Amino acid sequence: MQRLLAFLFASLVFAAFGYGSDREDVVVVTVSIPMGKMHEECQRVEAGHKRRYNWRSDAPVDFNIHYHKETEVFYPVKRDAMRGDGGTFRAKTAEDYCWMWTARDKPATISGRIELK
Repeated sequence: MQRLLAFLFASLVFAAFGYGSDREDVVVVTVSIPMGKMHEECQRVEAGHKRRYNWRSDAPVDFNIHYHKETEVFYPVKRDAMRGDGGTFRAKTAEDYCWMWTARDKPATISGRIELK
């Protein structure tokens, strides 16, 4: 029953936001994250380039966009206990950036997209 509800939720989000496209310039994110685990989508973004993104979750999750420099991690975007977010991210430096979701207190199903152009 829980899987059916998660599927229906994702289907509604896809219909509402036009997800599921075959466009090569869009990364579609649809994932179930167990409690205490995370999921990330990483991609190279050159300095000054933008990525539009939006996502929804059926439970609160921690969300961030981050990159690594040697042993340090930098977080241009960091939000806790969110059920959704979106906007336009502009890279200040050329890096391999990761959009990351963490399900802390309970499992979560994430549905969203990252536009590559």
